[in-house]
Formats: sequence, C-alpha cells, structure tokens
Amino acid sequence: MSEKNTIDVLRVESEVFRSARNYFSDQGFVELFPPRIVRASGACENVDTLFEVRVDGDHKWFEPNGIKSQAYLAQTGQLYLEAFVPKYENVYCVGPSFRAEDGVDARHLTEFTMMEIEFAGGFEKLLNHIEGMVSHVAHAIGVRATKLGIAEDHALRLKACPSIFPRITYDRAIEELKEMGEMIQWGDDIDRHREQKLVEHHGNVPLFITHYPDPMVDFGREIEVEKFFNMLPDPERAGRVQSSDLILPIAGESVGSAARVHEVGMLVDRLSRSKMFARLLKRGGSLDDFSWYINRVRDNGAVPHAGCGFGMARILQWILGVSDIRESVTFPQNKEVLI
Repeated sequence: MSEKNTIDVLRVESEVFRSARNYFSDQGFVELFPPRIVRASGACENVDTLFEVRVDGDHKWFEPNGIKSQAYLAQTGQLYLEAFVPKYENVYCVGPSFRAEDGVDARHLTEFTMMEIEFAGGFEKLLNHIEGMVSHVAHAIGVRATKLGIAEDHALRLKACPSIFPRITYDRAIEELKEMGEMIQWGDDIDRHREQKLVEHHGNVPLFITHYPDPMVDFGREIEVEKFFNMLPDPERAGRVQSSDLILPIAGESVGSAARVHEVGMLVDRLSRSKMFARLLKRGGSLDDFSWYINRVRDNGAVPHAGCGFGMARILQWILGVSDIRESVTFPQNKEVLI
C-alpha cells in the first residue's frame, strides 16, 4: 500500500485550508474572488508557462475595449488583490494556479491551489504573517494527526514547528552553500537539493531566504534568479529587493513573498523593462494587458503594501512528510495526468 493510501489526504487538505482560512479571518482579512480567465496580468514571472484559452480555435476571441486579445488561465490573483488593498487593507484569495510545466517530477504540478494575501503594510509584517499562518496550520494538523492517518513522527514534527523561522539573505545563502562545497555562483538559482542543504544547516525547520537580487539592475552578468516586476527595491541593500522565499523541509520553496511597488511611474518602468514583459511582447501582448491595473493605481492611488502566495500543495507535502508532491493532494495534475 502506498504512503498516500494510508493517509486521509482529502481530510488533511480540508483541515489545512480550514485552518489557514481561520488564521487570516482572525487577522482581519477579507476573502476576494478574482477571475480565473485573465489577460497576462494574471501571470507570474514567466508568461511562457501560461495556458492559453481559445474558443472555436480562435486565440483572440476576447475583445476587451473592442480590441481582440489573448486570454489565459490565471496563475495568480496578486494584482487583483493589490487593487483592493487601499479600500479593504487586508485581502486574500484561494484558487487554482495553472502552470504549463513541461517536465513531470516530484516537485511540480500543472494545476495546484494557491492561497494569496495582500495587505497594507511592510516587509517585516509580511514575514510575520507567513510565520503565523504556517505555524498555525502545522500545530492544528499536528494535534489531529492520528485521526488523519499521519505518522506519529510527523505529528511530533508539526507540533514542534517554531513560531519564528530562521532567516538568511540570498547573499548569505550562496556563501553558506559554497562553504558546504557546492559549486554555485552569486546570481544562480538555488535548486531543490541546495534548498534542503540550507534547511538542514538551519535546524530542519522552515527557513526564509530574503533579499534576492533586483532583476532590474545590471550586474554585468545574466542572473538566473527571476522575480516579479513589482517587488520593492530595498533602500538599505543596493541591488536587492524586499522579497523572500520560504523553504520548507521536504517540500522546498513553498511561499514567495515581497513588499510591492505602489508608485505608478516606478511600476510601469519596472514592468516595461522586465523579462516577463519581453516574453509577453514576443507572444503578441503589450502594456495594454496590464492597463486595468495601471489605470486603477493611477486613478485611485495605492498604499505601501506587501503580499505573498502560499503553494498549498507543497505545504501539504511538508505536513504529510511525503517526498513526492503528487502524494500530497487528492487530484494530482501534471503533463501525464489529466482527470
């Protein structure tokens, strides 16, 4: 019998989402329901992983403002949440994220559920919310673990989850990996194997890696680390952004987060110079794909804010203690599996 068959995965999923919603409700967040058929404003960093929506074979069936446009399955509700921060201050959403992942492995799915938050506040408060939600869920599942079929050693691990997670900057992470003998250079991406080496080095508990290189800065070399265009540059660390990835034992990178740019001039400048926008132009897109958000910020203003996306399948993978992400959800979807 497989590990998945001994665990009530459906019940664990239900309990995890209930606990997470309870946490944000208690923190004063309002749930929002963003669209899931979107323009490129519903993409993450790489528009080349978007699923295109066609109607009768027509990839420009949609006609916003009378102009034929491409549409996609959403990867994120981020900008839709950001648009409502000035009015509601704390908002979140829960929904599917669709990624055209070409490979089939133990780490990626083509459809998974994201929980995303945006709120009026800064980077430190953002990290606190991530710690708060993840530790709250861990403890809630830990005390119910036996009824859910989760092994005792995993239950003890969840109940022992700290409420404050260790933090290292990206720069420090690269130095630590070099000290461990890894052949890695500054600007390289940190893969799953290296993530786990860092996690083990810091006590095998959730670990923040913060302050990644700013993709808008010319470092004299191509950098692999790629982040969303509206991450806020850090005023005290030149060439770095106020961003963080939460690395979980077993599951790896599970929460991507950042303080956001809220001034419209900087927003448009960073978007137009981003790798994401260059890819979009090659696909026939334009700045008009983001016009609704840009116009909303220009017309209604914005406030300093921050947010993140919780990859719930990877959080479930960590909670269940399974090495394969396909064992962590009731309906795993990838390039080889379409239910």
